[in-house]
Amino acid sequence: MESFSDLFEQVLLLCKADAEMADVTFNLFFSDLKPVSFANDTAYLETTSDFKLDILKSKYAELMKANFQRLLGFPVEIEITVKSPKKEEEEQPKPAFQPENRDKYTFENFVVGSGNKFAYAACQRVAKDPGMIYNPLFIYGRSGLGKTHLLMATQREIIQNNPDANIIYTTSENFTNDMVSFLAQKNMEEFHNKYRSVDVLLIDDVQFLQNKMSFQEEFFHTFNALTQLNKQVILTSDRPPKEIDTLTDRLRNRFESGLLADIQPPDIETRMAIVTKKAQQYGLNLSPQIVEYIAEKLKNNIRQLEGAVKKIFAMNSLSETDPTFEMAEEAIRDVQTDNMPVGVKTEKIIEYIADFYGITPQDITSNKKNANIALARQVTVYVLREITGQTLQMIGAAIGGKNHSTVNYSISLVEKKMRNEPAFKNTVFEIINNLQE
Repeated sequence: MESFSDLFEQVLLLCKADAEMADVTFNLFFSDLKPVSFANDTAYLETTSDFKLDILKSKYAELMKANFQRLLGFPVEIEITVKSPKKEEEEQPKPAFQPENRDKYTFENFVVGSGNKFAYAACQRVAKDPGMIYNPLFIYGRSGLGKTHLLMATQREIIQNNPDANIIYTTSENFTNDMVSFLAQKNMEEFHNKYRSVDVLLIDDVQFLQNKMSFQEEFFHTFNALTQLNKQVILTSDRPPKEIDTLTDRLRNRFESGLLADIQPPDIETRMAIVTKKAQQYGLNLSPQIVEYIAEKLKNNIRQLEGAVKKIFAMNSLSETDPTFEMAEEAIRDVQTDNMPVGVKTEKIIEYIADFYGITPQDITSNKKNANIALARQVTVYVLREITGQTLQMIGAAIGGKNHSTVNYSISLVEKKMRNEPAFKNTVFEIINNLQE
């Protein structure tokens, strides 16, 4: 049953993405939909009302069938029934799918590496003594690197230490929607009471406040009211405050008045640790070769690593053998950022970096040694390795026939410069991010 539940969770995630459903719609029709059993290539499901049954059958049954086949590789029929109230009262099963299952978002489940250890330590310190140090705490980094995990882990730890703490976790989008709702009711006093009386305020994706001046004004006053009383504020964003366009200067100054902690994409060792830990949680016996293969192919997004492990689990759930290398290849195929041929990909990377540095692709593949071209060439080597996974010999051949030692030396220079110069490190990751969009 656990295997089928996890398989069904993956089906729902795919359905939500494919149909581009709003959270409200998804929760209305799918939060109560539970897996019962899987037999004879048929998934037996239960929902809670005839109304939901009709909608699921008419609008979403074919989508679910398609995603079952996508995960399992063979056609699957679906049987949905309505669960009787009596049966519901007797069994009271847990929901099969909990998109906001916060139990997994703990400090213990967070894999710490060189790219996130500072943010991790800051969150632990804040959780121990909220409002007294690092206030506000501003965590930033690209999507899929663990910002929300840290936010929820901090919330969980604070509640464990102080069960009576008044905590609000929300997103900037929900904050603005809340404000609109209270404005429509002409009841802003209640809105103020809700947000300004908390002990801890956690706001995810604060970058979406950009271009919303009236909401920034309200958030500014909420922020001030809390921090002046030593109430903890923790914010996450996909970029540092200085890079959030149209953010008012005084709000940007407030964000920068506390501690800024960035999260960078995980290194190879951290990625392998994430894959291994996730596999253990699912009871999967992944060979070291499979772990390394997944970690090498999926470099910049933790959710992709977790998704690959989940997909292997789904494919393996109906098999009695250990996961195979072929399963790993299939699992990462859908989440790899780019499926274009390596040669075409290499060309595009060289062209992009040449344009970024204001030079030509021919400059990068030449032997010119002036500083700007040399730096662009070194960055190209590093980015080629990160995105394409080519050997050093292949990379050397792509940039004008450079030898193995020259390529390796270029990578070492870039890594050293990234360690010593945060601005340069951000530039390199920005290049990688833009090339993978």
